[in-house]
Amino acid sequence: MTDADQQVTLGGLPLKTIPTVDDLGPDAHRADPGQPPYVRGIHRTMYTQRRWTMRQYAGFSSASATNERFRLLLDRGQKGLSVAFDLPTQLGLDADDPLSQGEVGRVGVSVSTLDDMRDLFRGIPLDSVSTSMTINAPAMVLLAMYAVVAEENGVPMSDISGTIQNDILKEYIARGTYIFPPGPSMRLICDIFEFCSAEIPRWNTISISGYHIREAGSTAVQELAFTLADALAYVEAAVGRGLDVDSFAPRLSFFFNCHNDFFEEVAKFRAARILWHRLMTERFSPSNPKSTMLRFHTQVAGVSLTAQQPLNNVARVTIQAMAAVCGGTQSLHTNSYDEAIGLPTEASATVALRTQQIIAEESGIADVVDPLAGSYHVERLTDVMVDAVLAEIQQIDERGGALKAVEDGYQQREIHRVAFQHQRDVEEGRRPIVGVNVHVMDEEGSIPVQRIDPAVAHAQHERLASLRSSRNHDHHRSSLDALRAAAAGSSNLFPYVLDAVRAEATVGEICSILRETFGEYTPPGGL
Repeated sequence: MTDADQQVTLGGLPLKTIPTVDDLGPDAHRADPGQPPYVRGIHRTMYTQRRWTMRQYAGFSSASATNERFRLLLDRGQKGLSVAFDLPTQLGLDADDPLSQGEVGRVGVSVSTLDDMRDLFRGIPLDSVSTSMTINAPAMVLLAMYAVVAEENGVPMSDISGTIQNDILKEYIARGTYIFPPGPSMRLICDIFEFCSAEIPRWNTISISGYHIREAGSTAVQELAFTLADALAYVEAAVGRGLDVDSFAPRLSFFFNCHNDFFEEVAKFRAARILWHRLMTERFSPSNPKSTMLRFHTQVAGVSLTAQQPLNNVARVTIQAMAAVCGGTQSLHTNSYDEAIGLPTEASATVALRTQQIIAEESGIADVVDPLAGSYHVERLTDVMVDAVLAEIQQIDERGGALKAVEDGYQQREIHRVAFQHQRDVEEGRRPIVGVNVHVMDEEGSIPVQRIDPAVAHAQHERLASLRSSRNHDHHRSSLDALRAAAAGSSNLFPYVLDAVRAEATVGEICSILRETFGEYTPPGGL
């Protein structure tokens, strides 16, 4: 193939089949690792002194069942926990809500009460384990529950560390587990920034997520551009609230997808650090260097995994994980090979963790900082990615910024457009997927599939009924009344949510009070 037959990356960026030094821009060989603009990594020594955090995402069925999985993964070498909540919890509904029927414990762990949170982390040292929680609209409630459980175990909230996703804009764009309209949602996020900067200083108060944008079908450029634009909107909102940028920006973190195109993904991660440093410096002039330092978690691409020939997914996950490590991720989740079929089994979850451990201990990739630096191809592709992302961010700026563009449906329409084209390319054979449209074969037998016992929902109903009859009704009622009054005003809501949690109010009850005051979000028509 000649350059006239222009090849492109998975995301459509132009490639040169024989890149040379002449293809490199003037900034190709930038500062050392640990130095702005951090293209080669945010730490000088990167993994040569400390490996990335192996943070496997887990959550299913009941809190006690998920606690057993957490203990298994910690025993097998995992360094951080990452909690998947079920759909009712993500939507601020209790397990016995009629809208929760059929979904309790299905795609994550069911947490309705403080007692559920106690069971989830029973016997786990919360002063030494970092916990990430994929929770968005009810993020304040779940973090409050976690903080109270830590306190009950003798760990002050000032000593706990971890991350809440807390990224509502990408829910409107791509994922759909929103509750409240954008204005009140941004208020809740800023309340969390403000409260945690003083009371829970080791907590990452938001994980601005491109992962779900990519899973919805975006390109790598769109994933990065939409994510950075969302991040700028959060910073603008917090600064507009009167918060000093350096009081919260060092605790911002990001969450990216890692797809199959190895070099495009490495370039994306390098470009992300350059762009965040540039955009934060130009727009907000922070004094703390950590405010411009992009830290991120990576999860390999669930959407790339196939139900056909599922063991092939081990190879896909390995390639993607290596790209994340070569790109300088701070923590990593590797998907299990059976996730296109069902929730991971104990065996498949162990293989996923072992994949990271083999990369760390056997591949040699972690022994050198930024091993692909100086590659004509990677350096050129990084520059191409930077330019393409800046052009997309300019499009969003011209539409009034990320929040206004979301309300108008711009990002949603753009993702739908490219996702539709990708699906057509797969169906018509222009985009090969091994086992799906090429190298197809008859398959016999099946691999074990994790199944959730419907009795989990019944048990949760009984727990909720018991709680509602035994708690201190006066404290419960007064705490919710205080929350309702605060929500109607302008006070920071975190202390009121903490008090409601201590009064044994449930996730659904707290979110119901906020629904009454804030209303619920309805997406723009035609999406």
